[in-house]
Amino acid sequence: MAETILRFVAERGAGKTVCPSEVARELGGPHPENWSPLMQPVRRVAVRMTKAGEVAILRKGKPVEDPDDFRGIYRLGPVATDSDEA
Repeated sequence: MAETILRFVAERGAGKTVCPSEVARELGGPHPENWSPLMQPVRRVAVRMTKAGEVAILRKGKPVEDPDDFRGIYRLGPVATDSDEA
């Protein structure tokens, strides 16, 4: 799961994001009954990866302040570097 997240984020590149459902669909296939149960596991892995500094969880285009406590629709993207903010 983590490898798929990293691959998708890298393929999109800087300034682009990935919907967690894309990761779930890649792993579970096109049918909702297969990929839908993967949404919570994808979220848990994304939280763990965010804490490790591997990816960013974004809400409304901005990194979440607390990866353990956010609600709603989110996307995954590369971790911002100081040069990204300049």
